[in-house]
Amino acid sequence: MTGTNPVRRAAVTRVLASLVLCLLPIVAQAQGFGALSRLLPENSRIVASGDGVSVTLGLSQPVPFRVFTLADPARVVVDFREVAFGDWPEAQADALPPGIASLAAGPAREAGWTRLVLTLTAPLAPRTAAMTTDPASGMAQVAVTLAPVAEDEFRAGAAALREAAGPAPTVAEAPRGARDGRVTVVLDPGHGGVDPGAVRGDHTEADLVLTFARELRDALRRTGRVEVVLTRDSDMFVPLPTRVTLARAADADLLVSLHADALAEGVARGATVYTLSETASDAAAEALAEQHDRADLLQGIDLHGADDVVAGVLMDLARLETAPRSRALAEALVAGIAEGELRLHSRPLGEAGFTVLRAADIPSVLLEIGFMSDERDLRNILDADWRAQMQAALVEGILGWADADAARMSLVRQ
Repeated sequence: MTGTNPVRRAAVTRVLASLVLCLLPIVAQAQGFGALSRLLPENSRIVASGDGVSVTLGLSQPVPFRVFTLADPARVVVDFREVAFGDWPEAQADALPPGIASLAAGPAREAGWTRLVLTLTAPLAPRTAAMTTDPASGMAQVAVTLAPVAEDEFRAGAAALREAAGPAPTVAEAPRGARDGRVTVVLDPGHGGVDPGAVRGDHTEADLVLTFARELRDALRRTGRVEVVLTRDSDMFVPLPTRVTLARAADADLLVSLHADALAEGVARGATVYTLSETASDAAAEALAEQHDRADLLQGIDLHGADDVVAGVLMDLARLETAPRSRALAEALVAGIAEGELRLHSRPLGEAGFTVLRAADIPSVLLEIGFMSDERDLRNILDADWRAQMQAALVEGILGWADADAARMSLVRQ
């Protein structure tokens, strides 16, 4: 509709929105939303990759998944929140690459999960594990790379003793449907794996925010009011769109992406909270958004594919509700930090086009807990006592926002 009259364009958008809302129940039924995900053989393969193995699994729709290893015998396990594999694993028996002895699929011990087991002939450990989704078709692709490791390293990382009690996830395990009054918070530690983020001396942003995220997770869980999912719980690369997919799969009430960047030019210090905007609130915010989104270029992922008109209208409609909720969340976090008498940026509320904030249906913010390029901020981030104070402030902010948001949403429903 480029070049058309703005009034006419707005009218067409309203008509499209009404049409989409009317068709949603029919589309959902036709596409089987919420139904069992199916493995797509034409999009799936297990092949040798360098001196390791590359596993690609095409799925009819995204589902939560987790990857871990078991010993005696050496195995790599990929668990899914219910996937129908059909006879695909058996059909691969004569075409498995070196390092893989056999492939089998079946129900996991944990109800509602399906397990894919790769039995190994040599110790191979997961190096990357990520999910991407096609916004047009709704299909998903899980990619796992396995690399050779020493026998003792494999055994150290294996979860053999935990099998009876349930597997230990190395990617976000996303519990669905746990609506017992608790708030589901997705914490997204930025960067990881091939993308270390900002680096200062021996410290990387990826490591620092992962430590912070784990501690914040524990602080939130201690309240008894919050369930927490991490988009990554190890030093692994997770593409930006996959982080959004994991948040949606977790049925998240909110997403907080955690960072501790460094600016090459200019001065920045103190905590800053960003919400989504197509135009950055200042030059520094724009530079940070570019830094974050460039991470996906390391894996050759194109973030600039255009959505079709209907998808765009749907997202715009969802964001009409989500945008003010995200803004309220950002304000609640800033208020919590201020009340905790912790260091804030001179302009603590910002806007930028961060990809990880593009979940149209989930209130999302990006929190810079400080800037590694500032010596005082870096000292704070390295200090366990300061981190505990910041985490306590964020817990207060999140719980305060959750109470206010629940009250507001109750009024909206009435």
